[in-house]
Amino acid sequence: MKKIIYIITLIISFVASQAYGQVDTIRLKDKRLLTSSLKPALNQYLVYFQAPKDKKKLGLSFWLRDIKTTTINGEKVFTISQHWYGSDTNSYRVVYSINKQADFAPVYHSETLQNKINAYNWGPDKITGADTVANNTRKGFALDFKLPNFNWNLDIETFEMLPLAAGKTFAINFYDAGLSPPEWVLYKVIGSEIISTLNSEKIDCWKLFTEGEYKGNKYSETYWISKKDHEFLKEQDSFNGGYRYKIKMIGASPDLVQVFSK
Repeated sequence: MKKIIYIITLIISFVASQAYGQVDTIRLKDKRLLTSSLKPALNQYLVYFQAPKDKKKLGLSFWLRDIKTTTINGEKVFTISQHWYGSDTNSYRVVYSINKQADFAPVYHSETLQNKINAYNWGPDKITGADTVANNTRKGFALDFKLPNFNWNLDIETFEMLPLAAGKTFAINFYDAGLSPPEWVLYKVIGSEIISTLNSEKIDCWKLFTEGEYKGNKYSETYWISKKDHEFLKEQDSFNGGYRYKIKMIGASPDLVQVFSK
């Protein structure tokens, strides 16, 4: 098995190097993510998109991602709770993830959408439906892994921990829980840009870029991450002639979960 993994890694590195030059492969065992950069906080994002046929219309949603640190079974972990609000109740999504603080290895992941619960126990060699979670629609799910991987649903948090620098390219083995097998994704630092925040403060950011194909359609994604604080501030996506943006909101934005629970 170790020989197979080694060969796979060599193939990935060779193919990537032909297109992107030197590639840094982010593996769990190497612990290269800067986990100290991921700070406990409630981060909120305005997400909006425009389709080419609806130039006078915007699709809107609001994401809350609450990062906390705690200890479970004697091990330090991150817990990340997400709430996605949209224009109707059918788009409301609740996501909860647990990752080890040492290397951001996934331990548990659940998503609730339209009252359906998908919950998983996540290990280095497999992912299985959590049989202790009531009404879990994925209790019988199981998938073996050839290599340990990262939770693709937590890409924002993962990017904030990358050792970004000019000219760097990263290969990350991401997996979207419950879907197709994990895949290696390349992310390239394509430069830097100074952007303005809501209070007109100028922030120097790295621009991280990826592109690919989904169901026969090409897409590209660009992320702006501050050089000083490793803060994910902005994202611009292009696909099917449309655009989507994520913009981080100021700290004064209300915690909608707490507001609606009163």
